[in-house]
Amino acid sequence: MAFRVRLSLERRIRTAVLALLLCAQAGFGFSVAGQQESTCEANGSIYFVGEWYFLDSDHCTQCECTTEGSACSRTECTSLPAACIHVSHYPTDCCPRCEKIGCEYRGVVYELGQNFQPSECEQCTCDSDGIARCLVADCAPPPCVNPIYQPGKCCPECKDGPNCYVNASRTQVIPAGEPIWVDSCTKCRCHDGQDAGYWEGNRLATCSRLKNCTPEQPSAQKN
Repeated sequence: MAFRVRLSLERRIRTAVLALLLCAQAGFGFSVAGQQESTCEANGSIYFVGEWYFLDSDHCTQCECTTEGSACSRTECTSLPAACIHVSHYPTDCCPRCEKIGCEYRGVVYELGQNFQPSECEQCTCDSDGIARCLVADCAPPPCVNPIYQPGKCCPECKDGPNCYVNASRTQVIPAGEPIWVDSCTKCRCHDGQDAGYWEGNRLATCSRLKNCTPEQPSAQKN
């Protein structure tokens, strides 16, 4: 009697092992409670119910293995900071990365909060929003017709002092101050700081000519 019971138990064990092997080949497993559990196949791998994975073909798509198959959704990338000046997109990443924050102005990169002077007439700051904001010097009109720009200085300077053109031909320049005889019959004077509208675009002298006068040849200036 004991022999028959033992034989019957061995047959049941062999039957159970065979059933497990057949289920494994069919792509099924068994949970702790003995309930059948599905698997999902993706990326050349097998995933069990509850496992999460990203698709190799699309790193922005994440999936969960469920009893009904793979449930997938695509990741939405967040906006990069407005002050991002260096963006990298690695092959294994879904979304681009911001590698550096700052300002770019005329091809030069500056740190947030940095003050810089791109030219003699500009004072700039790299603001937190990634925009370089600059103040430009407002130079007064130079009191001469031949100003020069000195290295390191913003506004032009009158090396020879205030002056102006004698007339619209712009061929002769006279110094400002006292009236000057430009020929034996014509006396001219530049505008100076005491005149209303001084140097607001008026670069020509005010001249007076003697009546019935013929300029001497060569001209001789009167004192």
